[in-house]
Amino acid sequence: MARKFKSLETQLIHAGEPEPRIEGAVSMPIFQSATFEYFGESPYDDLRYIRLNNTPNHKALHQKLAALEKGEEALVTASGMAAISTTFFTVLSSGDHLLAQKGLYGGTHDFISKDFSSFGLSFDFIDGDDPDSWKEKLRPNTRAVYVESLTNPLLEVADLKAVVEFARENDLLSLIDNTFTSPVNFRPLEWGFDLSLHSATKYLNGHSDIVAGAVIGRASQIEKIRHRLNHLGGSLDPHACFLLHRGIKTLALRVRYQNESALKIAQFLDNHPAVDKVHYPGLPTHPHHQRACEFFEGCGGMVSFEVKGGLEAAQRFIEQTTLAIVAPSLGGVETLVTRPVTTTHSGLSLPERQQLGITDNLIRISVGIEATQDLIEDFDQALSVTS
Repeated sequence: MARKFKSLETQLIHAGEPEPRIEGAVSMPIFQSATFEYFGESPYDDLRYIRLNNTPNHKALHQKLAALEKGEEALVTASGMAAISTTFFTVLSSGDHLLAQKGLYGGTHDFISKDFSSFGLSFDFIDGDDPDSWKEKLRPNTRAVYVESLTNPLLEVADLKAVVEFARENDLLSLIDNTFTSPVNFRPLEWGFDLSLHSATKYLNGHSDIVAGAVIGRASQIEKIRHRLNHLGGSLDPHACFLLHRGIKTLALRVRYQNESALKIAQFLDNHPAVDKVHYPGLPTHPHHQRACEFFEGCGGMVSFEVKGGLEAAQRFIEQTTLAIVAPSLGGVETLVTRPVTTTHSGLSLPERQQLGITDNLIRISVGIEATQDLIEDFDQALSVTS
């Protein structure tokens, strides 16, 4: 009898696990085989082959991810950008138009603003905080609207309810990058989004040792995306599937601790005389605090802030931290610190960064699972040398 699991914590452990267990193995084995014996599968996409994303490791992950966000199906990919680009290439065709939230992750922003035209695609950026302005950018060929649950790196929260309503009223697909919140804090499909995307490199895996992506949604949509991914080749290796599968099981424990730790660190920074501004929606002073409280069960482990003293002060802070690792990416058990102008948004021009509010003295912290007080003390001593 198929088992059903009510709680997220239980789904993380048991959803998608093979029944009966393979040779009694408690952990999902790694099926490091490129191809599998043919038993008459048809059509082509059902042949069992790594590139077709249907090894036992893929299937177990797909079922687990779908259960976490209450989707009908899920699909894992070789990276978060593979998930994003393949989804765009599936829901959009040459001549189509996309509405995308301004202030997106730099890689996504670059892909839309610099690569779309070569594929015959067009776009407009919209203000996620101003639904009344979206209609004027709608075109007859608009097919989808794309947002992030929390923007990178300023942690803005769009009017997500309005996004879903706007998409339905105008026969658009609603797409959301849910990386920063994870299914622990926000499950977009429950709010009416059509597709939820993740850089599984980040919180889903949580250990900074693989690159992966995921898409979750209706079975009919995921099947189309899977067929496109099969042609583009952005498949996840079975060993990476195994590591992601293992990492997901501790997701609730990690993210809930990171929620709590990040809020305390944001509060500390907000009260520090060397800090000019803190971006964290868990703070009552954040312009989208009430919206975050409505949508999210926690505000995540990402904090960004602007240190007084400009570029030189930001560089001194980075140099003086001892616990945080100076590195891009996020969502792992280690605390990471970076300046977005040199990493995630370095591909944007200075005017583009200025328009988005990404300053030279903006510092982004991915809070890990170290003791919160240790991190606060480390940041305190690093800030002491910035002024």
